[in-house]
Amino acid sequence: MVVMGRVVAPYGVYGWLKVTPDTEAIDGLFDYDTWWLGKGSDWREMVVETAKIHNDVIVVKLEGIDDRDAAFACKGKQIGVPRDALPEPDANEYYWSDLIGLRVKNQQDVDFGVIAEVFETGANDVLVVKPEAGKNTIKTDEKAHERLLPFVASVVLEVDLKAKTMLVDWDEDF
Repeated sequence: MVVMGRVVAPYGVYGWLKVTPDTEAIDGLFDYDTWWLGKGSDWREMVVETAKIHNDVIVVKLEGIDDRDAAFACKGKQIGVPRDALPEPDANEYYWSDLIGLRVKNQQDVDFGVIAEVFETGANDVLVVKPEAGKNTIKTDEKAHERLLPFVASVVLEVDLKAKTMLVDWDEDF
């Protein structure tokens, strides 16, 4: 399941939901007639009755969610689409969800940790790389820390989704 947004609140009293999309275009979810609602390993397929853009969120009416209480029970759940329903990305393009969990090392074989999230800044996407809990991956006399790396060709040298690794040109002291 590829997470494409999340339910942030009920909208009105008739079962509508406010959804914050995690898609490149705010209306990216409109390409799918069914959405999956859930979290972790608990997902259920939902038919979209109506969806529209409202300011910076999507408001949606899903079949079977007919009142405010049912909508409130959805708060905090994620909106997903099965991976095989998405178009294949072009060469050197990746879905953010495919990058999450990749192990990141630099050219000097320094292990920075794993990609925990990706966000957009306007200029470029940014990778949030976190060291694994309990591992000191920087220097023996320093505590490991989170790194923010720009997702640009000059920094990201190689992405191997099968091996779940990424090679970067990034100084360990930066």
